[in-house]
Amino acid sequence: MALTFPNRSRSYDTAHQRVRFLGYDGLFEVPFFIEAAAFSNAGSNMDSVEEDYLAAFDAARGTILDVARQVYSYGRKNMYVLTPADFERGN
Repeated sequence: MALTFPNRSRSYDTAHQRVRFLGYDGLFEVPFFIEAAAFSNAGSNMDSVEEDYLAAFDAARGTILDVARQVYSYGRKNMYVLTPADFERGN
């Protein structure tokens, strides 16, 4: 089955400074996180405010989901943490 992202919800994990979102492979929920540093590398002036990271996630959702699919294709894990390096691989 292909990885899909039918649920548009996302949340900010302050303790780990990352945004959490979910993918689904059939009936299996696949948790993803994207480190806040991945947004900072995009050249924005983020001041570590939750709303700013969530807005940045929403603005880059298509790219983020593409990278998540690519990382997921490397092998199955319990969760995935997307880092700035994951986004650099596509360039």
